[in-house]
Amino acid sequence: MPNNKNGYPSSLSAWTTVVILMVAYVLSFIDRQILNLLVGPIRRDLDISDTQMSLLMGLSFALFYTICGIPLGRLADTKSRRGLIAIGVLFWSAATAACGMAKLYWQFLLCRVGVGVGEAALSPAAYSLIADSFPPERRATAISVYSMGVYLGSGIAFLLGGLVIKFASAQGDLHLPVFGEVRPWQLIFLILGAAGVLFTLLMLAVREPARRGVGAGVAVPLAEVGRYIRSNRRTVLCHNFGFAGLALAGYGSAAWIPSFFIRTYGWDAGHVGVVYGSLVAVFGCVGIVCGGRLADWLSKRGQVDANMRVGLYAALGALPVVALFPLMESAFWASVLLAPAIFFLSMPFGVAPAAIQEIMPNSMRGQASAIYLFVVTLFGLGLGPTFVALVTDYVFADDQALRYSLLYVTTASVLLAIGLLWMGLKPYRASLEQLQRWVPESTSGTPQAQLKTA
Repeated sequence: MPNNKNGYPSSLSAWTTVVILMVAYVLSFIDRQILNLLVGPIRRDLDISDTQMSLLMGLSFALFYTICGIPLGRLADTKSRRGLIAIGVLFWSAATAACGMAKLYWQFLLCRVGVGVGEAALSPAAYSLIADSFPPERRATAISVYSMGVYLGSGIAFLLGGLVIKFASAQGDLHLPVFGEVRPWQLIFLILGAAGVLFTLLMLAVREPARRGVGAGVAVPLAEVGRYIRSNRRTVLCHNFGFAGLALAGYGSAAWIPSFFIRTYGWDAGHVGVVYGSLVAVFGCVGIVCGGRLADWLSKRGQVDANMRVGLYAALGALPVVALFPLMESAFWASVLLAPAIFFLSMPFGVAPAAIQEIMPNSMRGQASAIYLFVVTLFGLGLGPTFVALVTDYVFADDQALRYSLLYVTTASVLLAIGLLWMGLKPYRASLEQLQRWVPESTSGTPQAQLKTA
């Protein structure tokens, strides 16, 4: 039922939508991140290197996730967002289950591509749904709660994955009807695929809110979308690549921290899963919600660039801890420093998509979100794990040097993020002003190129 004062859905309806979408995000990240805990058994069974493994963890998924995200983002601006998400969940769940049946490296690679294609449907549509369900002063918090799925999903992947590995490994290989002999790591993928298929029933509880804001209900040609984004190119470049630097640090370290603890401190995969999974679930969720709350608090006090500013603050906070935790001599102190590292690296990823919603007309939000996800996912998830693996394999040529690979890659990417986000504050404020002057070409005949470039 709409709120009569502002036309937005009721709080119950809006938050129900956020929670269901967050569960979808949790499932998507479990499917992505569980691989990071299974490096050992998958490398052994497929007979592959760290670099080949990193392609399964990142690039194979991210490349097609990003390529498919842009056309799916355009569909989110024009078609049923709920239906688009439901189809995406079914597709990536089937691909996840197929990972559990892969016997050869190229088969696994192809299945990971399928996971990326399916998951590309989720976030552009979800951001658009949430932006139309909440007024501007509450959006950063709402999108941050949805984005908690990143850290809940990753945490659950490591935590439950570790427990399942302990249990399944004790049982040995299993014989299942239809599937035949199944390794413990294969069983995990089959279970996750089945869970995703069941989840799609929950999407029936999501209602499509009315599209609102500048440009709501206007069909905008793709060429006009491109012109508008180019007229805001300084904002978009600093925003997308600034947050991509933080994503590279986050994904690059998350992919290899389990192996870092196993190789450096002698932990087993089950123990790493419980400890690291708990840290990610707790401090990731706290960090991302604190980032959203801080942005909304700053916004209410007149800080129009609050979403970008919180990203900059988070990068500054992350810098010392990402430089220190890989160098700790004990696993205990490495774990202690991981907590603030996870907190600060998680803070920006609710405010980053919220910032995009604020500077784009309604009819371009899904597409702009897809471009943001293209950059952040390609550089973060696609290149982050691979950069760390390449430094380990080709700079140090020593598996035990993983701690130094983590140090160099994460520190450099956070420094890059600090510079770009600081440079983006002024252009972002100009883009907010430009949005208020925007009129669709189809109604005004005024070329967007004549608008002031941000």
